[in-house]
Amino acid sequence: MEKLPINEEFLQQLELLQLLIKNSVAGAFGGNHKTRTYGSSCEYADFRDYVPGDDLKKVDWNAYARFEKLYLKLFLDERQMHTRIYIDASRSMTYGNGNKDTQAVKIAAAIAYLSVCDMDKVSIYVIHENAVEEVITSMLGKDSFVANIGKLNGIVFNGDSCISDAVLPLNVGYGDGLSVIISDFLTDNNYEDAVNYLADRKRDVLCVQVLSREELKPKSRGKVHFFDSENTSRYYRKNINRDIINAYKAALEYATGRIRDLCHSREAEYMLVAADENIADLFFERMTEMGVLK
Repeated sequence: MEKLPINEEFLQQLELLQLLIKNSVAGAFGGNHKTRTYGSSCEYADFRDYVPGDDLKKVDWNAYARFEKLYLKLFLDERQMHTRIYIDASRSMTYGNGNKDTQAVKIAAAIAYLSVCDMDKVSIYVIHENAVEEVITSMLGKDSFVANIGKLNGIVFNGDSCISDAVLPLNVGYGDGLSVIISDFLTDNNYEDAVNYLADRKRDVLCVQVLSREELKPKSRGKVHFFDSENTSRYYRKNINRDIINAYKAALEYATGRIRDLCHSREAEYMLVAADENIADLFFERMTEMGVLK
């Protein structure tokens, strides 16, 4: 990345973004959001069967009078969210002229900024091979954001990434906020288990698939020699004609459908983003329309 994606101009753009939209996803530890976990607020959320040892003050005696069975009231708690952002730092994220890597970093920074403006903690990680590396941990507040967000400029995109192998061993929190995976998801490696794991942990999940214009609408024709971005020993060499292009489009639809359908099946959010898409349009319009931001 020749031009640093996180610079003064971009930070000013984020300030404008924050004036118009704010992150409304639930979180933990005392912030502005109602969580999916249950606490001691006065807003009723659900009930469950009474288990010996539960607080009798939370028993729904009206329900007992009707059903002659003990139920425990569950209430929403207001806590501080912990947003966790995972950036796929594989070499394939550098493919094309649209700077997929730059876009990934900017999206991560924008989500982080909107989160800290809502008094939420933010941690940002990169995924290299089958491991997660911390870049920023438990960032809280605008001052901390300004002091730390420049670390994203130092991310090196190289090698392969195995998202599930990297995420599954982690303590990702339970019901305490938003998990974001930013990747091109153009891989045979397993990422389904990671999404399922985060959803099973009652976290809100957003998967952002970043693709270059060359990947979305390839213009290559004639004899072309392609190398696998993450394994240069693998290559493809053939005459690119209409049939090849149609086959590629079918493969691309499979790749985007694979992650999109997974997200929908787990009530996670999914977004396909072009590498050269304007960040302001992405957050002002698309994420707001989705309900991720409002």
